[in-house]
Amino acid sequence: MSLALSSPQTLQHLRDLLKDDIKVKVAVDGVLRGKYMSKEKFLSAAFDTNGFGFCSVIFGWDMHDQLYSRELSVSNKKNGYRDILARVDLSTYRRIPWEYNVPFFLVSFHDPDTKEPLSVCPRGTLAKAVAAAKKNGWECIAGVEYEYFQFKETPQSLVEKNFMTPMPLTPGMHGYSLLRTQLNQQYFNDLFDESAKFGVSIEGHHTETGPGVYETALAYTSASTMADNAILFKFIAKSIGMKHGIIPSFMAKPWGNLPGCSGHVHVSLRTASGKNLFAVSDSELKTGRKGAANDETKFLSLEGEHFLAGILDGLTDVVPLLVPTINGYKRLVGGEAFWAPNAVTYGYDSRAASVRIISPPSVPPSGTRFEVRITGADMNPYYALSTIFLLGLRGIAKKLPLTTRPMSELANDKSSVVHLSNSLESATVNMMKAGSVAREIFGDEFVEHYGGTREHEVKLWNQAVTNWEVERYLELT
Repeated sequence: MSLALSSPQTLQHLRDLLKDDIKVKVAVDGVLRGKYMSKEKFLSAAFDTNGFGFCSVIFGWDMHDQLYSRELSVSNKKNGYRDILARVDLSTYRRIPWEYNVPFFLVSFHDPDTKEPLSVCPRGTLAKAVAAAKKNGWECIAGVEYEYFQFKETPQSLVEKNFMTPMPLTPGMHGYSLLRTQLNQQYFNDLFDESAKFGVSIEGHHTETGPGVYETALAYTSASTMADNAILFKFIAKSIGMKHGIIPSFMAKPWGNLPGCSGHVHVSLRTASGKNLFAVSDSELKTGRKGAANDETKFLSLEGEHFLAGILDGLTDVVPLLVPTINGYKRLVGGEAFWAPNAVTYGYDSRAASVRIISPPSVPPSGTRFEVRITGADMNPYYALSTIFLLGLRGIAKKLPLTTRPMSELANDKSSVVHLSNSLESATVNMMKAGSVAREIFGDEFVEHYGGTREHEVKLWNQAVTNWEVERYLELT
């Protein structure tokens, strides 16, 4: 399904598209929330520059609807959890095939006083990065790959067993298995087929190593579309799963002794003429670019090398935007042994590095890109993509040089490697410190808000008493 061909351009076109409908579903991002609206209410807001009012509390509470531990500026008691403005993005029009074919749109949020994009709106944050690239005549291009466990459970059955020992959909470790997809065949195929009907294109879909684990790679496209597709794929998977009595989980590390669930992000920049900005010229294809930092970057353009340096330079200050949950850091504990790099590293075609360089000779110049492997499946794709592109663009603007050696040169001596924070608490402290790169690229208002949400998550974790603690200390201390 091509969204561009079906997107309404005028109010009359929109009326025609919805002529047989009585309601419309709109959704907001992050942890996807939304509501039905009558067609009349929706039409009155669709072409209104102000949009419609939406309760700001969605920026004032966590994923379980608990108010944040301290008052944050966007939504709080002082402003009465006032409405903010939700503007419909008509270009996101599609229909939900498994939900009576109801029309569906995404919205972005704006400040009700200034009418400017809300600084903490995930879609607005990515729009800022996209606009920064556009000023230079570049387009942000991205892809996302999700690994995720499937459990033969329902929300009710999980509550009844206190979320203990969920049953994997299939047993054993069976990456790329042709046999395991014959089990639960309809569910496996529905994920692909319903995604296509919903306008979310999939590039690859297979089993991954682990009991009941799938991996789905979303088709490479513009960064804005990719972030929408990435959040919508989770919606698709969870919706289709419900119909089959299955819960797909994008939790980063459900099991301590198994690899976690990655959410790898691929990025590149495209020029106005359609050329990959990171690609070397045809004349450089045989021997590589002169003046490259090392042999592993010689098939990257100078701009590509600066982009890579920008990611690495700011990485330690932005980790909560790539790894937003308490559990996400459990995935990184095993480091490269569990395919989850946890350091400021890079390398040509290296899955052991945090940033994998994908360039000639393994791909044509047009396929040159970076794969950021730190992110887990629990990431917010808008924040993750915003972070990566803003860091890279900063690297180009400042002409930052690479200051570290590639992974292949660190095999026998990793003493110089800078490791990332090993907890959400320390990562948040780094992000919120004065003068952090996060403050430089996102601004103080965003960092104070987002940092406050992460401090809340840390506080809840610090107050929790886990089964591990009870089992370890109850009897013998």
